[in-house]
Amino acid sequence: MKLTIEDLHRLYEAQGAAQYGGEAVSQLQHALQSAHFADADGAPESLVIAALLHDFGHLVSGQADEDLANGIDDRHEALGVAALKNLFADDVLAPIALHVTAKRYLCAVSPQYLLTLSQASRQSLLLQGGVMSDEEVSRFERNPHLESAIALRRYDDLAKVPDLVTAPLAHYLDRARQLVRTATPPEAP
Repeated sequence: MKLTIEDLHRLYEAQGAAQYGGEAVSQLQHALQSAHFADADGAPESLVIAALLHDFGHLVSGQADEDLANGIDDRHEALGVAALKNLFADDVLAPIALHVTAKRYLCAVSPQYLLTLSQASRQSLLLQGGVMSDEEVSRFERNPHLESAIALRRYDDLAKVPDLVTAPLAHYLDRARQLVRTATPPEAP
């Protein structure tokens, strides 16, 4: 299925009120706050939109509130990228694809980082592969999208503030329109 910006709007309107994986915010609040923090940080437009859409895969998967507690990893980063690949280029998709990996990386290179994670984020870390090994760290440090993935991870971590006022969804989706691909990407060999 080829999504449009209008489809994104409909999905967030229909499912965005669901609780965000054991946190005190909804899926929509988390998305808007992530974009808000990226914007406040002066991130490039592609990273602001990646921040907005980084957990879109949770909506696509139909993740239930109790999935995390039941040990279910919905692989939302991969589902999100698969759903969004016809809309956006790699500068939006790569940070989304790597934001879970960035959490695992930060836990490996900065043990203090692990202490800053919410309980729900620590629980999901275990389902997502846990702290990276030295070999995984070395490999990830060679990834050309390392910095944008780490930045997105930081915005993700901040975006759990009950009742934080942000710009509305329409504001960010209007901006996302400017980044929409004009041609369908070729299929991978």
